[in-house]
Order: sequence, then C-alpha cells, then structure tokens
Amino acid sequence: MSTTADPNEDVPPTPAAIVKSTGQTRTEKFLAELCDRTFLKVWAYANPFKSDRKEVCDVIAVFANHVFLFFDRESRKFDGGKEVDIAWDRWHREAIEKQINTARGAKRYIIEHPTEVFLDAACTMPLPIRIPTEDLIVHKIVVAHGAKEACEAFSDSNVYGSLAVSYGKKVEGQTFPFMIWLDKNDPVHVLDSHNLEIVLGELDTFQDFVSYITEKERAIQAYDFLTYCGEEDLLAHWFLQFDVSRQAHFIGTADKTVNGLMIGEGEWHDFSRSEPYRLKKLADQDSYLWDEIIQRTCQNALDGRLLGNGDLFNRQSAIHEMAKEPRVSRRALSKAMIASIREFPDTNDGITRNLSFMPSFFDNLGYVFLQLYVPNIVDYDGDYRLKRQKLLQVACGVAKNKFPKLTKVVGIAIDAPKLSKRNAEDFVLLDCDKWPEEQRTYYEVENKNFNFFETPQLRSRRATIREFPQAEKAPRPRKIGRNEPCPCGSGKKFKKCCDPSRGCADERIRL
Repeated sequence: MSTTADPNEDVPPTPAAIVKSTGQTRTEKFLAELCDRTFLKVWAYANPFKSDRKEVCDVIAVFANHVFLFFDRESRKFDGGKEVDIAWDRWHREAIEKQINTARGAKRYIIEHPTEVFLDAACTMPLPIRIPTEDLIVHKIVVAHGAKEACEAFSDSNVYGSLAVSYGKKVEGQTFPFMIWLDKNDPVHVLDSHNLEIVLGELDTFQDFVSYITEKERAIQAYDFLTYCGEEDLLAHWFLQFDVSRQAHFIGTADKTVNGLMIGEGEWHDFSRSEPYRLKKLADQDSYLWDEIIQRTCQNALDGRLLGNGDLFNRQSAIHEMAKEPRVSRRALSKAMIASIREFPDTNDGITRNLSFMPSFFDNLGYVFLQLYVPNIVDYDGDYRLKRQKLLQVACGVAKNKFPKLTKVVGIAIDAPKLSKRNAEDFVLLDCDKWPEEQRTYYEVENKNFNFFETPQLRSRRATIREFPQAEKAPRPRKIGRNEPCPCGSGKKFKKCCDPSRGCADERIRL
C-alpha cells in the first residue's frame, strides 16, 4: 500500500503506529464505530484529552475545516418506575443539559487550543490531525441514551421512541416529556438511541453528513422555529427536498412567507419503506468498493506501514481527495472501476495495461485509474512499483493536458485483478492549479512513449446517476396481428385461436 504526491520527492521516515481508543462504554464503542465509517479511520478519534488530562469529548472528527464534537451519555433515570414527569426532568438534566454545557466548553477549548488535543491522558500522543485555525467550523452533537422505551410507552402515536426537538423561543410553562427545546442561536444537535444509527448510517460520507448538518444549521437560523418529532423525520424531509438549480438537498420551503417549520411524526417511517429508497440502497452497494480502498490505506497509515511521501494526516493527499466524494459519486466511480476491471484483456502475453479517466463530483478534480500486468516481476517493491508510480504520474499529467480545467488529478494504480494474485495500490496526487508551459510540454513529451488518452473521442463526461433511481418500466406488451400464428403453439391463426375479442382467450397468453 503506497501513497505519494510526487515520486521524485524525498521519502520521509515511516511514522510510528497510532493507537486509537475504541471507546470506553458500550454506547461509546458503537458511536466510535459509526464515526470511523462516516469520517473514515484517519479522521475520527474516540476519547481525546485536553492538556489538563480531562476528556475533550467522546469522539472528535476533523475533516477539511470542520470539527465534529460528539458527546455520548446514557442515563437510567427512567428505571425503577418513577413518575414520568419526575424521571424526565432528572434524565433531561443529566443526559441533555450537562452534555450541552460540556459541549460549549469543549468548543471554546478547540478554538483557543487547537494544538493541545491528545490521544492519551498522559498527553504524550498529540492528535495526528491538525485542527485548522482559519475558517474553522465546530459542530456540537449530543447523543442521549436511556429514554427510548419510556418514550415509546408514553404515547401510542410515537412510532420509534425518538426525542422531539424544537429550536426557537420556548413559551413559559410549555414543558412536555420527551420534547427538547434548544437554543437556535447556539445550535447543538441531539441524537438518541434510535436515530443515531440512522443518521450516521444514511450519511456515511463526510460530504453527505456535513451537507445535512450545515443545511440544518442554516434552517435553524432562517426560521423563527424548527420543530420535528425525531431527527430521522427531519432527515427524511431533507432527502425529499431537492433544489435542481443548486443540485443540493434542503430543509424548509421555497415560500418566503413561511417563518416556521414543523416536521410531523412518521416522515422517516414512510420514506424508508418507499420504492425510491429501496432502489437507492440497492444502487449504493457497488459504491463501497471506494470506501474499502480508502479504509485499507487509512489502516496502513495508522499502523505505520504506509510507504511513499504522502501524508494522510496533515497534507493534501490522494486519499483525502477520495474521501471528499459523496455517496452518489462513489457509486459512479466504483461502477467505472468495476467496468474497467471486467474489460481488462484476459490474455497474459507480455506487459498489458488499461487506463481510464473518471470525473469527480467536483468540477476541478479528476481520477486516473491504471491497471497494469507485468509477468515475471523480480523486485516488486524496489523496482516494479517505482516504475508503476512513474507511469501513473505521467498519466495524471497527460490528463491535465487533456482537460485543462482540472486543478487536481488523483491517480490510482493496481495490478490487474484478472491476472495478478497479489496486489497493492499506489496513489498520486497531482496539484496542477498552476500549470506553466514547461509542465505541459514535459508531460506531452513523456506521453510520446505511452500514448495515454490519445483516443480522439475521449471526453470528461460525468455519468448521469440518480441518487434515487427510478424503477424500470415493464415493457409494453407486443401487439399480435390477428393473422399471425397464435403464440400458444396451436398452429392456428391468432384470430381463430386465442384472440380475446373472440371471448375465449387462453389465460396462459401474457405477452
């Protein structure tokens, strides 16, 4: 496994392995697993510490200029058969109010001391991800457990036992069990035992999760109040609202006269049982190939086994760019890779290669996918892979020449799976925002030896993939001429055999 920005640069020493906490409690462990999937292993860490050896939060995730602080708390105040109003008040203070206060303090600490976050209580292992100091956005997320069963029992109309939430001014005396009132001027996101897995399971890429969270925070500010019966219901509303001009989901309505928003009970229940949702989940299955590639490289980085000069933690890297892709884009990219692998020649006579160009979700980014088969390799790591990396770098430069609007090109190289029993990925990130004439000429000359992307009809076309695919329409029945042979096989003409107009149609005929 290797990642490199430029094969000609010096290779730094291999870093030491990084030991990550997996969480302290049962619920923390589950939260850490979900965050590892959404933010990927390199960008999410459980149980980080401040310089005073106290925990910052239960999980911190850092990606681009966003920091997500998760606070997980399980309270058993509903155990023991106490009156609902009394138990709710005690549970709310312990699981919600205390965690919100802790979250506010943690956010201040992150802003004031971004370099003083550690993976261990002894403060000897700094957080490997550098927290940005410019344009920093911190999101606070409280996960509260222990009220689900009591909430379900409280009302027959409650579908799942999720907590209701309202951002806006609370009316005096308006207190209801299992409903939380939150400050719209300093929003904290509250998830519970039921919808934690739904939210992080459906929004299982950084781009999808941050798109939802930032749009929700925009809606909180835009309306006098935002109220919903469960976070999963708000998520369903977000999925169902799509602005074609911006190509983005949104919360709310285009009607400017509306000053408040209420999302009713059961939105998620209905949405998750719909045919578009089923087709989406089916279509997403291929996309996890993209995640597997990233996660393998992330694990190698954590284990200190990553070769090359790429730095997944504190520099731009090919893996960082790949991790930015949303789920629907990963679906298209994975399908393109799978198709290229299937199309690779079956013959193993001599050196064989296959090169594909794949557009990104982002207009300025493109991917080059190289498969290579070389028989009788003598020195795999010391010779073959260095040459493969050089080949990949040239292919990335040629792609930039072919598509001048690109400011970054990511190269992915593998041994052709059809013919190779062993494999290891190589990655190249070509930062080509500035592209002087000598660079263009260099790759043009280098390409005379390879003829990469010389196909005249090559275009950078983004595949049209619907996030919610439409069901295929059943083919229209073929009309059978009255004088045609009857399809039942009788040898008679249709009009004299199974023609329904004769009143004796054979029920077996269904064309």
